[in-house]
Formats: sequence, structure tokens, C-alpha cells
Amino acid sequence: MTAAEEHPEERAGLPGWTPRLVALDIDGTLLKWVEDRGTTHEEVTPAVYDAVHRALDAGAHVVLASGRSPHGMTVIADLLDLHGHDDDRLWVVASNGAVIFRYLPGGEVEVVHEETFDAAPAVRAILDLRPTARVAIEDRGRGYRVTNPFPEGELSGEMVTISVDDLVAEPVSRVIIRDPEATADDFVELGRNLGLHGTDYVVGWTAWLDLTPVGVSKASGLQHVCDELGLTPDDVLAIGDGRNDLEMLGWAGRGVAMGQAVDDVHLAADATTDSVNDDGAAVEISRWFP
Repeated sequence: MTAAEEHPEERAGLPGWTPRLVALDIDGTLLKWVEDRGTTHEEVTPAVYDAVHRALDAGAHVVLASGRSPHGMTVIADLLDLHGHDDDRLWVVASNGAVIFRYLPGGEVEVVHEETFDAAPAVRAILDLRPTARVAIEDRGRGYRVTNPFPEGELSGEMVTISVDDLVAEPVSRVIIRDPEATADDFVELGRNLGLHGTDYVVGWTAWLDLTPVGVSKASGLQHVCDELGLTPDDVLAIGDGRNDLEMLGWAGRGVAMGQAVDDVHLAADATTDSVNDDGAAVEISRWFP
């Protein structure tokens, strides 16, 4: 065990440090991956549930931060009974930071900030190189509008098929590109080669690529939340496992990679916890809220 592991508060650069906000990725951090599929089990383990509620009971803010749409995140908030205390609305960072909303049980979603962009040029450039790719955008409150159906279980809610021209006719907050005939490495190379202008992109565990407005990430979304709460990045413990967590882990006072994360994520983080299969998020949260 290293000195940093024995005294994790030193990694945050603040002796005696305790997080005031805990930012949590969902898939691969709170939820375990289904083997050989690009989906996760919609189950929260007792260890993770208990650790999250110890943080809440100690007065910390818990913020979900995911590439999921708001529709796909309220389900997880409900599984965690993550409503905030005294019926306060939960802060949630969705769509890789492009959408920030407040959530109250009973289905009330209040979008407080949203970044949009013209995705048409990037989508057409990608389809020129990967004509077998499928494209989706969120149809808020219902599901997704898609050019072709996605593999079962990868999108939440209803899928409505429309043309690509109609799909990107208006500014959007996030576009999903998925090609079951490609690999994640293919998409990493695709993103490098395209030199996309006016958008940022992130590649997932499978051949899955998210397009978002330039400069928008989980870190920018969480900064918005911190500004509202009177906090700074130094107050934040962030835990994640994917390439869309890179900015968040580097931005937070303490950024922690899940054990199964890819190498780039470990390099961006201050420390590594156990894998999602070993409740690594609960292990890290318990360092601060035993």
C-alpha cells in the first residue's frame, strides 16, 4: 500500500480534507456491466447504496454525472432513493454535461441549463466514413429518435425511427453514434481522423461515440452545480470509469478511477479504487464516510 493510499486526503492536496460534493458516474461505477454487452444491470448493490447514504447523512451533496439522458438517470436516482434531504431537488448532470437538471421523486424534471449545437456537419462526416453507423438523439421524456434501431438494452425508453436529415435539422445537446460492426478502437481512430469542428466527442466501451458542444463535459456541468452551491472543484470527490470521465477526474479535488477503467482514465485520476464488480465506488466513498 502506498502512502497516498494510506492517507488519501493528501491526494486532494488538503490535509484533513473531506469531500463536500460526491460526483458519481453511473454505468461501470454504480452499476455493473452485463458481460459481453454494452449495457449494465439496473441494480444498485447494498454496499453502494449504504455508502451513498452515509455521504448524504454527513451533509455532502451527491450528484449523478453521466452520459445518459435525463430519462435514463432518474431511474437510477430512484434506485438509490437519491432525492436529497428535506425533499430538496437532486442536482443531476446528464448528457455528458450538456444538460443539468433538478429532480424530485414523482417524475418532476426541471432542466436548469442546456448547451446545444449544430450536429449536422459532424454526423454527415461520420456517416460518410461509417455508413453502417446508427444515429440517435434524445426525445426527452419518451426515449430516442434514431436512424435505425440500436441493439436491445442500449437505449432507454421508446425508439422512433426518422431520417438523418430530420434528426439533425435542429440544434441538439447530444448525438449518439453507434456501429455494431465496428469496435471501440475503430471509433477512437475515427474521432482522431475526422478533426471534428464545432463539437467534442467521446468514445465509450463499445463502438459508441457521443458528440457534444465544444467545451462541454461532465466537468463543465459539475462546475455549474458547484457555482450554484457555493463550492469549488477542491470540494469534489469524483468517481468514474470511462473516457467521458477524463475531464471530470482531472477537474475534481480528488478524481478516482474504477479498477476496470481503461489506461487513459487511470492516468487522468489521482487514485484507483476497486472494480465495479467489487463495489469500488463504495470502497472509495467509505474512506471519507465510514
